Amino acid sequence: MNILAIGAHFDDVELGCGGSLAKHVSNGDKVNIYIATKSGYKDPDGVNIRSDAIAHQEGLDAARIIGANLIADKFETLSLEFNDAINARLVKIIDELKIDIIYTHFIGDVHHDHIALAQASIHAGRHVPRILMYKSNWYQGSLVFAGNFYIDITDTWEIKRAAILAHKTEGDRTNGKWIEYFDRLALVNGDAIGAKRAEVFQLVKWLI
Repeated sequence: MNILAIGAHFDDVELGCGGSLAKHVSNGDKVNIYIATKSGYKDPDGVNIRSDAIAHQEGLDAARIIGANLIADKFETLSLEFNDAINARLVKIIDELKIDIIYTHFIGDVHHDHIALAQASIHAGRHVPRILMYKSNWYQGSLVFAGNFYIDITDTWEIKRAAILAHKTEGDRTNGKWIEYFDRLALVNGDAIGAKRAEVFQLVKWLI
């Protein structure tokens, strides 16, 4: 199968579905990661938190750990919109790679870039038979993430962990809380299905 994981920024995909992607790789599937933005950003005082170049290198390192092909785009961070530019880009990738499954952001996320890309993913992937939405942060909005599709990542947790840790700038920014949170989340999701660790998704569609 041909898999496409779609993320707005470098680290979104690893946090949301890194274990599942590693499992696809171990099963012999072709995994592609598409990151829409350059992912660099500054704090409110204009101080660089993460440069585009460092974000890209960390993304490359994480994709190698997972065993995925990285497609890095050049949209500006915090400026993604649900429009023809991103829609056309995704349609082209989906058609060229003959994608069977899409993993994308939760459409009810509170992050502007995440919401826009989720909308574009579902629109561009309207002919893709399977679409799953993931959460890549702990923020809560007015829409509840209704996780209803679980994947056992017991055997691929360490790969997911290493891929998350490859994003050192984000790990430093959160004082290591990202990895702690997603470790706990994987354990809780695992409890829900009788596994050691799992990832959970909200199902958009799953055609057989």
